[in-house]
Parts: sequence; C-alpha cells; structure tokens
Amino acid sequence: MRTALLRMLTALTCVLAACADITPVPDFSLENIAGKWYMVGFATNAQWFVNHKDTMKMGTAKLAPTDIGDLDLAYATLNADGTCWRMTHLAKKTDTPGRFTFHSQVWNNDNDMRFVDVVYDNYAVVHTIKTKEGVSEVLNKLYSRTSEISADLQQKFTQFSLDTGVLAENIVILPKNECTETTPRTFEI
Repeated sequence: MRTALLRMLTALTCVLAACADITPVPDFSLENIAGKWYMVGFATNAQWFVNHKDTMKMGTAKLAPTDIGDLDLAYATLNADGTCWRMTHLAKKTDTPGRFTFHSQVWNNDNDMRFVDVVYDNYAVVHTIKTKEGVSEVLNKLYSRTSEISADLQQKFTQFSLDTGVLAENIVILPKNECTETTPRTFEI
C-alpha cells in the first residue's frame, strides 16, 4: 500500500512538472477569443469532479477582454432543479499571451490558465493548473462555439487530457444543457 502511494505521488509530481511546461498557442488573439462558448468537455482527476461528474451538464462561458488585456470570465450552467448557477472571474493577463491567472474566492484556489489550442470560430482547449494549500491539480476544458462537437475534436481533447495526466475515466464530454436569461439565478459571484 505504501509503495503504491509513493508511486502515485511520484507520477503526479512528474505530470505536474510536465504541465508547467505547457505553453499557450502561438499568436493568441484576445479579441478573437471573445464571445459565447459552450463548455462541452471537462477533464480532471480532482476528487470533487470524480464525485460529481455523472451529474454535470454542458454550460456556457462568456469571455470578454478588458481594456487593459485581462479577461472577464462568466460561467453559467443549469441546475437539476431548473435554476441557473453562475460564477465569474477576472483573469489577469501575464507576460505570455494566452496565459492568465486568477484567484477563485468560491473555491479558494489560485488558477494558472492557458489557451493551448484554438480555432477561434470553432473550439478552444484550455489547460488550468489549480493550486490550493500547496496542492496542484490539472483541469482541462473543451470549449466550442456550438453545442455540437466532432468525433475528431473529442479524440483530440481526450488525447491532450491523457497526455497531461488525467485518467481516461475522468475525461467527460458533457450532455447538452443551457441556462437562459429567464432562468432564475441561484448563485453569482
């Protein structure tokens, strides 16, 4: 048991070291990333996700550049009871285009977010390293301009997530779901 735990910790350390080297897409365009996206894929080994992945649904993200080059992030997803869950963050630009950082007050973690693969009118793969109390976890998201994605794009996202250490059973293409402006709000930050 102890040996297995040590192996798992060693593997996790190697994966996180490799993830630190993942760079954003060259020639990232803040203006072209703006707008509405569907959050169609989610991949992480985080325990909270493992516990809730079977109930998660597709959500939307609205990305809006600020005048100084930061990125406003607004997320919405429909709860099982028909209400809308919302969350917002202001992601601060870094010296590297396509890389942003923010602190989530909701989850009390620091986030290092990178746009690693983007076709601006189609999809974006976002790789985030979340750190809380000295423990880091990888979270990969697949955004799409529509709620439909191709099998090739699903495979591309799956392979990227596997390459960043996410277990195959923790890579999910989310079922369709969308909040509307008339859906009551239950949570907003």
